[in-house]
Amino acid sequence: MKIEIEKVGIVGLGLMGGSFALALKKIRPGCKIVGYDHNDQHCIEALELGIADKITDELADLYEMDLVILAIPVDAIISILGKFEALSPRTTIIDLGSTKKLIVESVPQSIRENFIASHPMTGTEKFGPSAALPDLYRGKVVVLCNIEDSGEMQRKTAKEIFSDMGMKIFYMDAAEHDRHAAFISHMPHALSYSLANAVMGQENPRDIIALAGGGFRDMSRIAKSSPNMWIDVFRQNRDNLMKAIESFKEELDRCEKMVEEEDWKRLYDWMKRANVLHEIL
Repeated sequence: MKIEIEKVGIVGLGLMGGSFALALKKIRPGCKIVGYDHNDQHCIEALELGIADKITDELADLYEMDLVILAIPVDAIISILGKFEALSPRTTIIDLGSTKKLIVESVPQSIRENFIASHPMTGTEKFGPSAALPDLYRGKVVVLCNIEDSGEMQRKTAKEIFSDMGMKIFYMDAAEHDRHAAFISHMPHALSYSLANAVMGQENPRDIIALAGGGFRDMSRIAKSSPNMWIDVFRQNRDNLMKAIESFKEELDRCEKMVEEEDWKRLYDWMKRANVLHEIL
């Protein structure tokens, strides 16, 4: 028997929150979604697009929800969690943040059992309610962290919702998650921003971009991601990100040295070793 979810609060009505709302309406068509967002335009668009059934500017209106989704920048997640008072044992709060350790450590003890720390490994470079996609989560991985500290009902609710959305669930310690995410998510964003700025710093960037093919577009695409979101991610996961960047720099230095020395045989072997990654993916 499925857990009853009738009232849902979505905090943050952009890509992640909006897509979650649309996906939830498909698997729980009877649920009513209340949106909460500091951006007035996002609220208007969310109503027009059918993402939310109602908008509120009072956080207290979400205290009685069956499910609350926090789809806002990671620093804002920590801030807003401190504003939730004691909740009903039935309420489940799920955050969708890209970092986990500081968020988990910041959850007030009074609502710790209500809380599920999650990171859906999905997204696009677009943002705002108009970027929301009903199948954004389908077929993707979601990581649930430290769920042994969450309530039994909350664990069951999260597993059921993510499974019904078609997601593959993995379990991880929050600190372990942040170490791994630095390499497969946070560092790639740093590289993409760096690539974009390297091109923009040239004398004729428009001429360079005119030559851009699929490779450049793929690598630079996520440089369009919201700085408001990613500055918080980099700040919260600073130490792990620094280690990931240093590891990348070591490999780039190897490449530079082999090119400089015209050591094409070693360079070929180095490239072949990198090809193995896609046998794993």
